[in-house]
Amino acid sequence: MEEIKQVPYGVSDFVTVRERNLYYVDKTMYLSLLEQQPDNLFYIRPRRFGKSLFISMLQAYYDKAMTDRFDSLFGGLWVHEHPTSLRGRYQMLYLDFSRVGGDIEQLSARFNDYCSLMLDDFMHTYRDDYPEETVKAFFETRQMADKLDLIRNSAVRLRIPLYLIIDEYDNFTNIVLNEKGEEVYHAITHASGFYRDVFKKFKGMFERIFMTGVSPVTLDDLTSGFNIGWHLSMNPKFDKMLGFSTEDVRAMLLYYKEVGMLPAESYVEAMLTEMKPWYDNYCFAKECLKQEARVFNCDMVLYYIRQYMDSGHSPERMVDPNTKTDYNKLKKLLQLDRLDGDRRGVIRRIVEEGQIITEVEESFPAKDLTNPNIFPSLLFYYGMLTIKGTYGSQLILCIPNNNVRKQYYEYLLEGYNEYSGIRISSLLTLFTRMSFDGQWREALQYIADAYKNLSSVRDSIEGERSIQGFFMAYLSLNDYYITAPELELSHGYCDFFLLPNLTHYQSKHSYIVELKYLPKKDFEAKAAEQWQQAVDQIDSYARAPRVEALRQGILGLGFDADGRSIVRNATTVYQLNRLDIIG
Repeated sequence: MEEIKQVPYGVSDFVTVRERNLYYVDKTMYLSLLEQQPDNLFYIRPRRFGKSLFISMLQAYYDKAMTDRFDSLFGGLWVHEHPTSLRGRYQMLYLDFSRVGGDIEQLSARFNDYCSLMLDDFMHTYRDDYPEETVKAFFETRQMADKLDLIRNSAVRLRIPLYLIIDEYDNFTNIVLNEKGEEVYHAITHASGFYRDVFKKFKGMFERIFMTGVSPVTLDDLTSGFNIGWHLSMNPKFDKMLGFSTEDVRAMLLYYKEVGMLPAESYVEAMLTEMKPWYDNYCFAKECLKQEARVFNCDMVLYYIRQYMDSGHSPERMVDPNTKTDYNKLKKLLQLDRLDGDRRGVIRRIVEEGQIITEVEESFPAKDLTNPNIFPSLLFYYGMLTIKGTYGSQLILCIPNNNVRKQYYEYLLEGYNEYSGIRISSLLTLFTRMSFDGQWREALQYIADAYKNLSSVRDSIEGERSIQGFFMAYLSLNDYYITAPELELSHGYCDFFLLPNLTHYQSKHSYIVELKYLPKKDFEAKAAEQWQQAVDQIDSYARAPRVEALRQGILGLGFDADGRSIVRNATTVYQLNRLDIIG
């Protein structure tokens, strides 16, 4: 009997995955496509999309030192039946720049030390291919630049093909940019800066280069000196090279159910339906809009499956707590120059409207990061926005899923919490009473009073949309509900539909919330009229067939690409005691 493949959560090394018989989603069919591209490639994707695993697979496939392991490592995969002419051709140099850090004063020395260490490992692997005097001189020098020159000269003379892989090529430069600012960053990537200098040495030395990162900032600052790179990130052929497709996830769930690691009563399609609003919906090329399939964040899928195996049900927290480090990195980036008002406005507009119409720049220099017109492009590369559609020559970018939406809410909440006076623990207790006892007024009044007192925020983002963003941010803390903004009901959109998330809690009350905004000067004259208008709207929404279907559990609730709510078939049936209507 074949050994059960374990979930490769947290494992990013291809050889380890194959040797330990971990589950592997085959991406080897992209090798032949990559070989048809130019020789020097950049590929940018958000964190936790499997970049490191993919490039370790590239390394294992093309490394001449691993040719005798081809059958054991690639048996059963696509490329084993369709090997390419470049298999096992190269001496491989692998660099991971996320491993370079330290104080800014020591950065150049640490960069040299790390690259020298990896070059030493390279020479130990391939020393039999080089003259003895070259090897001796190589190990006698401690300077990375000298080591590269020795390899280059011998490789050219001996016609040895070299392949360079760089993971996180922008990692430590982004750290410098975030913590030290644009001036220091400019010094290391321009003129005689050490980082720019090493890329000049790479140019022409390697037959093929493949580099990955999470943003195109460094790419732009380097390419005037390293002007041979081809940017694949928005090429439709490679839209799904990283991440998981729906079929990938379905196949994995079916496998683990068949081998007994998921409960026999678990329903694969229900699990897919539950995961999609949280982890799916990434699109990186506008040509792929014609396809229904989108891309899942693969690390999130593995987290969900691992949690399901351990507990027998889906995770109580749909967002992997380990992604907190990703949010902190993003937060630093947002605050690198104390985020000006225009870019704060971009974030709030995205949260409130769920989308933004813009253009995506393929690369941009660090000095343009403060430009609010560039800012959506940065959010796109970080996975905080994805392509939803087109508007003429521009793209419509939207929040891809609930996982990312919560990161936006966390960012807003940090700003609100400084002034709002809301105690989160108290609010969560009020949410519990709202869910199980129908005591909705206290919770909503608590949020409303906090908004009223938050003059510093309210003055900068006036009007009804700011109230909606404020309420949505705090309602997002409520684990008892799927909080659906802008649900279409009876030819209109209610502000919030709070549908119990019965996966984990048997809540007894569901809510429609309608918000109305009046300037203080108009309150006495217009409050009664606005209140009645809200009541009439909610009465109309409550009579909608959709509401009854949702209340009875005939339909399930999800989100479309722009964050608005949609109704789809559900797999669990429930009966709520009542639907609470709130003006």
